[in-house]
Amino acid sequence: MSVVQHQGFAKAQYELNMSTSAISTYMSQLETQLGVVLCHRGRGGFSLTPKGAEFHVEAQRLLGEVDGFERFAADLKGELRGSVKIGMLDGIVTDTNLPLDAAIAAFATTRPAVHLHLLLGGSNELQVHVLNNRLDAAISTVQPKMPGLKYHPLYRERHNLYCADVHPLFAVRRVSERDLENHRFVGRASWNQAIHSRHGMRETQATANSVEGQLIFILSGAYIGFLPVHFVERWVDEGRLRAIAPGTMRFDLSFAFIERQGRADEPLTKEFHDLLRARIGARS
Repeated sequence: MSVVQHQGFAKAQYELNMSTSAISTYMSQLETQLGVVLCHRGRGGFSLTPKGAEFHVEAQRLLGEVDGFERFAADLKGELRGSVKIGMLDGIVTDTNLPLDAAIAAFATTRPAVHLHLLLGGSNELQVHVLNNRLDAAISTVQPKMPGLKYHPLYRERHNLYCADVHPLFAVRRVSERDLENHRFVGRASWNQAIHSRHGMRETQATANSVEGQLIFILSGAYIGFLPVHFVERWVDEGRLRAIAPGTMRFDLSFAFIERQGRADEPLTKEFHDLLRARIGARS
């Protein structure tokens, strides 16, 4: 699992506290025991074989079940221990609609023996990790939804279309959709073309896998694109960014607390979700 996460033996040695030769020996022993080659390594770089990819998925599921069993065993004794792994999108720390910091503070106070992990990722990546038990839950947008997951609505995030002060549209006060056709769009890697088209982007000329990456493209002045309103307040206040046709070129994205079906009643994950919901309700 560590070798796959770090895409090779060299980087995995620091997490595993082993030499690359020791890791190689253990990997060879595992492959001999299974009777299949799990990965390619060498000058061509690291990659999983098809059977290795299948084995990795099952290993994720197994370790997720082990974590769940540890929490179950601790709960039998009346003490909740173990770890909770929560995934989240980047760029949501500035959103006052999501008091994640307050929920974490409350959770840390009530469950001091629990180790809490936060992992950043894209929407699709986070949902796959929840499905494979690598994450206990994720806070993410829900485009598109995946079978096998349960989605608990949290809040909605407003997006406007922005350009930078060095872009030709910055000085144009009344912009129509036709005016946008001659300008380059930066899109989101987790959105497919249908989603881009729905928001007025018939074609994208650049792609970023994070909100911060999109912001850099837009600040360059070479692209326009949609960004969360809360995330860009600083640049708008400084006069670096301006919303284009905010009355029409805007949309809301739904965020949800995402769990795997069948794991929604695990006490620690449920408690974290309840704390988060309570604080969202207090601010709305």
